[in-house]
Amino acid sequence: MSDIDYDFGDYDESPEYGDNRSEYRLTASAKVTVELESSVPDESGGGPGRSLVSRTSDLSARGVRLVTSEPLTTGAILPAWVSLEEVSEAFRLMVEVVWCRPAEARGWLVGLQILESDDTAYLEWVEAVARAMSEG
Repeated sequence: MSDIDYDFGDYDESPEYGDNRSEYRLTASAKVTVELESSVPDESGGGPGRSLVSRTSDLSARGVRLVTSEPLTTGAILPAWVSLEEVSEAFRLMVEVVWCRPAEARGWLVGLQILESDDTAYLEWVEAVARAMSEG
């Protein structure tokens, strides 16, 4: 496990991808679902929303790095659900897209900052990450 965590700036500022990280990073696998478009309520019950599902092993209490099939808009604030391993119930969180750039192989690298927000599982998320780090 690394003793550093995300610098939520552009990766170009840190060629080593982590020299400026400020927190511990969790090496566990997580499933991340980001809601890109919410369902629209109407008289017929509304159309379906649109979500993007990805897996990551690069996360902390403050952020997540994803590889996605499409770019996300920098500055967008979106609802997300994060599950640690396969047995964890998803934590409902609010995230901000802090950077997005093309991945070397294919897709996009996206940095998400987890925002402290009412009506989310932010505190439970922070506690779960701390617990997972102390067990690792």
